[in-house]
Amino acid sequence: MPWWGWIVVGVLLLGTELVLPSDFWLVFIGLAAIAVGLVATVAPGLSDATEWALFGAFAAVSLAFFRRLVRARFPSRADPRVDDTLVAEVGRALDGLAPGAVGRVELRGALWSARNADAGPIEAGERVRVERVEGLTLHVRRES
Repeated sequence: MPWWGWIVVGVLLLGTELVLPSDFWLVFIGLAAIAVGLVATVAPGLSDATEWALFGAFAAVSLAFFRRLVRARFPSRADPRVDDTLVAEVGRALDGLAPGAVGRVELRGALWSARNADAGPIEAGERVRVERVEGLTLHVRRES
């Protein structure tokens, strides 16, 4: 590949990281491609096998040693967890729920899958309180 081909591929990978964040994987692979392009300008007689070996080595070394440092410097934004805001909320059972059974609950105007965490049955229309959230399933008890 010509030296400018490596640089074009590297720039495209860096641009792709901006559009589709991959947690800094594409940054270091793109930088490795640009580095091979720069080496190829200084030493134009390199074989294709040597260029590819350099690319693999640059990518592996940069990923192994520098990615962790960059991720620590730029931590990813934590997604707000659904269960942090729904615990202790009060909803209404739409289905009758036997102990341990799964049914539907209305909470904040939305329908949720809910598991009865109470020892007794919950009747349809009864008010329930969210005890915990597991994935998209609410664990509810009768409100006392």
